[in-house]
Amino acid sequence: MNIPLTPLRFLRYPEQQFPRKTAVVCGDKRFSYAEFGARVGQLAGVLHSLGVQTEDRVAFLSTNCHRLLEAYYGVLEAGGVLLPLNIRLSPQELAYVLNDAGVTTLFLESAFLPLVEAFRNSVPLIKNFILLDGPPQTSWLMPHNYDDLLSAATPLRRDLMAVEENSLAELFYTSGTSANPKGVMLTHRNLYLHALSVALAMKSSHETIELHTIPLFHANGWGAAHLITFLGGTHVMIHRFDPAEVFRLIERERVQSCSVVPAMALALVNCPERSKYDLSSLERVSIGGAASSPTLVKEVEEKLGCTCFSGYGLTETSPVLTISPMKSGLDWEGEQRYEGQASTGFPIPGTEIRVVGKDGIDVPPDGKTIGEIWARSDGVMAGYWHDPEASAQALEGGWFHTGDMATIDEHGYVLIVDRKKDMIVSGGENISSLEVEKVLAAHADVYEAAVIPVPDPQWGEVPKALVILKPGSSATEAELVEFCRARLAHYKCPKSIEFVESLPKTATGKFLKKELRKQDWSGRKPRTEAAS
Repeated sequence: MNIPLTPLRFLRYPEQQFPRKTAVVCGDKRFSYAEFGARVGQLAGVLHSLGVQTEDRVAFLSTNCHRLLEAYYGVLEAGGVLLPLNIRLSPQELAYVLNDAGVTTLFLESAFLPLVEAFRNSVPLIKNFILLDGPPQTSWLMPHNYDDLLSAATPLRRDLMAVEENSLAELFYTSGTSANPKGVMLTHRNLYLHALSVALAMKSSHETIELHTIPLFHANGWGAAHLITFLGGTHVMIHRFDPAEVFRLIERERVQSCSVVPAMALALVNCPERSKYDLSSLERVSIGGAASSPTLVKEVEEKLGCTCFSGYGLTETSPVLTISPMKSGLDWEGEQRYEGQASTGFPIPGTEIRVVGKDGIDVPPDGKTIGEIWARSDGVMAGYWHDPEASAQALEGGWFHTGDMATIDEHGYVLIVDRKKDMIVSGGENISSLEVEKVLAAHADVYEAAVIPVPDPQWGEVPKALVILKPGSSATEAELVEFCRARLAHYKCPKSIEFVESLPKTATGKFLKKELRKQDWSGRKPRTEAAS
């Protein structure tokens, strides 16, 4: 018997087995799985009444909220394709994404009304603008908001046997830091099998209570929208990341797990209000989205009282590829354990990883030789939306070419050293900006550090660090350079350090190094970019 592999099955299971169990907590609202399923059916009915056809794209501009979580199932129940939008994009960027995807229906939170007003005349294909919260008071909005439409809808649930598992289910757009963003096509099958793999890797269960600290527009918050539902766990929503609110929700809801980017983890461990809350329920914090450091993993474990390890993935891989807890049979102790748990890690079940040199041959597992990560899994995308050339290039040879440069050790642990475009080539020597950033992060006075190449008449380019100090700290440039020189080969150490108040980041916490490089290169291209 072949039943289509679709994430729609994830909700059907807890509806039947745990109908009274709390599915979603969002502010002061709580929904059981029976109520969650009913609202999903009503949303599907609304979309059907609006004329949404098979594989029509339906976009949501929303913070983490129960309504956005409902869209992960309701849009698919109606036969549509869900497009969660990055709320941090500019009006021009959002207009590009909506037009490129051919979106005809856009749901938005009231907080984003000015943002949508700024681009709505540039998206002629959109017929329906629907407010998610509050009374519609603008003429271009539909006269009834989301909840009003749901209450009047005729529920619709799809025949699961009629679903084509290789059809498009979700469309996510890459950050577009170096070019126009590309639409990543994830199928029903991609999402179903990815969620199963992550559930096994994370050892989650129906008792899991997950706090959605990662925005759901980022490849569904690392798969949690699907795997927590499938297991019958509880979703706890937080509209915007705020350390005190995170702690309050952990205490109130007895949250067991959450995922964060390094910037979030830093904010949590340095939050002065942390000691006011009972965090004893917290069992696991996973860090991803950008490279972590052993120092940060250690601080999370010591200050939050839970296990902490890293994870790695991309939008194109649904997204998780690897996690970094200690494997059975290893005996990491002390600092070695923190180093291991801050690494990129080893593949989750169902995923294969290679680290491939320029010659197309796998590098030796010596933890030193650098190559590009290639991945193969059931979660790897079908391709890029309307871009067969980029799809063929990314998936050449039946492997997804990630663009991340890494080493692999004898135990199968991968360690990313940099993105291809961020490697610093100084006097012919390759320097990993991530390696230098991790050393700087280990200094007691450093809150965050980003390392970029800057022009140098002798070496072509050399490392420069941009550093945010912790409040009340007074480390000097000379002190930090000497700290690095005691721990790194001298050619890898920053030749200059600039102290800054903030660093530009993507919505998922990665440094926008393209923006950081602009000032020093003054229109010239770093050789690392020109070569990538």
